[in-house]
Amino acid sequence: MSRVLVVEDDPEIRELVTTYLMQADFEVMTAIDGIEALRVVRSVQPDVILMDMGLPKLNGWQTTQRLRSRHDTANIPIIALTAYVLENERKWAIDIGCNAFEAKPINFESLLNKIRTLIASPLAR
Repeated sequence: MSRVLVVEDDPEIRELVTTYLMQADFEVMTAIDGIEALRVVRSVQPDVILMDMGLPKLNGWQTTQRLRSRHDTANIPIIALTAYVLENERKWAIDIGCNAFEAKPINFESLLNKIRTLIASPLAR
């Protein structure tokens, strides 16, 4: 069973995404901010990270950069989840190391396809 870390500070969105992924047969872990996400990633090594970019304490941009700078987490696929839908935000997310981008409100079919594609990719790890 593939493991997905959902990093989301909004409890309703976090619960919605977690429920959806569990119904799709993923093992789901959660974190409410970037600091907690870094701790979870080091202990669990998820197969994919869904990263809200507007997090408290350590935002998604900073968390992604830290994950990419470490050899043990550099290749974990990260999907940016954000309400920031301007083209420059997408480009910035990809430039800092996200593998994909999903705008809020979340299109769950699209998100699920991205997760499965990244898990299946030989470049993902």
